[in-house]
Amino acid sequence: MTDQNSLWQNHLLNSLSAANYERFFPHLELVRMSLGDVLYESGDEVRYAYFPTNCIVSLVYVMESGAPAEIAVVGDDGMIGVSLFMGGGTMPNRAVVRSAGYAYRLRASILMQEFNRFGGYRNGALHNLLLRYTQTLLTQIAQTAACNRHHFVDQQLCRWLLLSLDRLHSNELVTTQELIANMLGVRREGITEAAGKLQQAKLINCRRGHITVLDRQGLEARACECYQVIKTESDRLLPSLQSASLMTHIPLQKCGLVKKCELLSNRHDWMK
Repeated sequence: MTDQNSLWQNHLLNSLSAANYERFFPHLELVRMSLGDVLYESGDEVRYAYFPTNCIVSLVYVMESGAPAEIAVVGDDGMIGVSLFMGGGTMPNRAVVRSAGYAYRLRASILMQEFNRFGGYRNGALHNLLLRYTQTLLTQIAQTAACNRHHFVDQQLCRWLLLSLDRLHSNELVTTQELIANMLGVRREGITEAAGKLQQAKLINCRRGHITVLDRQGLEARACECYQVIKTESDRLLPSLQSASLMTHIPLQKCGLVKKCELLSNRHDWMK
């Protein structure tokens, strides 16, 4: 297991108490997340919560026409499946992998057992942590809606790139302009023009299937306020990955408690 696939790479798992770890360990599974894998469709029962380590999952709303629009992104900052503890139990939108990697998954029943261990009171550590994460996710969804309505495409592109970088801890994204256009709900020509402006300003470098950010500070300066609003709320409510965890010293390979498996083949070819 590489460092990128360590439990501690996910901010939420890295922030759990020692007692939480002991109860979670036997049930966590490392799963491969391939580009285009659909974890859930809208209306699906949520059977697992997913905690990404080095992949990105898009929460996507699909219109009746079939046109997709990304409403939020989840990476090593969070989890897929907040409807479990919000009382819904089903997925309100599609969850699809847009940057390949790995995640840990946990059965819904195990998560809910731990979530309700203190009778649902806010003094439960996991309860409190997951509700704070949910607030950051709601902030991202609301700010994304406002951004897509009021800001120029090049500003939206800057926000999208910066949110992606925050969740990958890399300056290079494996993506296409067509994929970005689908996620932002705009024409591909608009993304091509916006990316061209950023490249001319030497903020990014584009080549087939890859975008490399050359000047992050410059990219942040070009972005609208939406990125900073999302980041500020996340920094305020959630612990940093650099914060010391009580359990980061445990060699998981020797514990024999983490199982590996791979997801089934794609349930829906969402990119076509």
